[in-house]
Amino acid sequence: MAPGNPAVTKSAAGKSAAPGTGTAAASAAAKSTPTATTTQPLPAREQANPQAASAAPARTAARPTDNASARGNERTATNRVDNATRDNYNDKIANLLATLSTWRQRADPYLRLCRLDRPIGFLLLLWPTWWALWAAAEGLPPLGLLLIFTLGVIVMRSAGCVINDYADRWLDSQVKRTRHRPLATGEVTPRQALALFAGLLLAALLLVLMTNPLTIKLSVVGAFLAATYPFLKRHTHLPQIWLGMAFGWAIPMAFAAVTGQVPKLAWLLFLANILWATAYDTYYAMVDRDDDIRMGSKSTAILFADMDLVAIAMLQGTFLLAMYFAGQQLQLGWPWSAALVIAIALVASQLWRTRHRDREACFKAFLANNWVGMVLFLGVAIGMYLRGPVA
Repeated sequence: MAPGNPAVTKSAAGKSAAPGTGTAAASAAAKSTPTATTTQPLPAREQANPQAASAAPARTAARPTDNASARGNERTATNRVDNATRDNYNDKIANLLATLSTWRQRADPYLRLCRLDRPIGFLLLLWPTWWALWAAAEGLPPLGLLLIFTLGVIVMRSAGCVINDYADRWLDSQVKRTRHRPLATGEVTPRQALALFAGLLLAALLLVLMTNPLTIKLSVVGAFLAATYPFLKRHTHLPQIWLGMAFGWAIPMAFAAVTGQVPKLAWLLFLANILWATAYDTYYAMVDRDDDIRMGSKSTAILFADMDLVAIAMLQGTFLLAMYFAGQQLQLGWPWSAALVIAIALVASQLWRTRHRDREACFKAFLANNWVGMVLFLGVAIGMYLRGPVA
């Protein structure tokens, strides 16, 4: 091989000169280009993924909008939950009201059988009971006894109405005023009525067991009077007197509960109540007198006949006289005198209203006796308050 081959020498010279030439060019370019800003190196993850690195600023800029959207979604979800909870609550309330309405409809015949929709009977029984409690205690009675006797009035009045309708089920369907009673219409069966009566007597027993032994013994007589009164209409013209005894038996019981004994004053009030109840229940019987005669039922209204108003006037007058003596014994002073004057005026207005023996007038006179009882109670309560305890 010829040692001085020019082609080989040129190629070697070109290869050896190329690196020097590139370095010199790069140095010249760096010197000729000004430096603007020093750029921080990218993280390794972004160096590995240039596309992600270029998209990062865009994501960063979009975060506030994304947060607002997320909060909006959370509020929407919360509102949906609140609406669902509210709807669920409303459904529960609606179901409860529907259930209560169903129970109310089922209980309605029994409530009407107990006359809970007509409180006049409870009041006519309540006022004499309160006369006795205030008289026995010489003022406000113990609150426990007041509650027991007030509840007892409601329970025993209900029981009396139930057994009365049971006894009169043969009659009530034939009388205009009573033909819509639950037993007469068949809404309540006789067996159901007797079960209700037994339950009410049990409730009354539980109440009286919270008193003393003498009161418990007297309550047996009261239960007997209440249970037997309705059946007397078939056998005697004087069931109203028996009713007065049943309504007034709470008087000796009240004295027994408060004082542990039954004094003469208690029996005087008891007698007065019999006279009063016979009078106002005669008004009540005058409403049904024609139907009772047709069906063979008996009452003082039938017994007194055309002398009915005279008999009522005598009964009311004797009643007020007995109450006058009771007030004197209790030393009630002017409040009692004022109460008696008002009671006399009320009784006189009843007699005047019923002078033509109109049915509606007789029924209104019966109802008006509630005011007589209330006025006399106020006379006892106020008189006792002003008098104070007797040494």
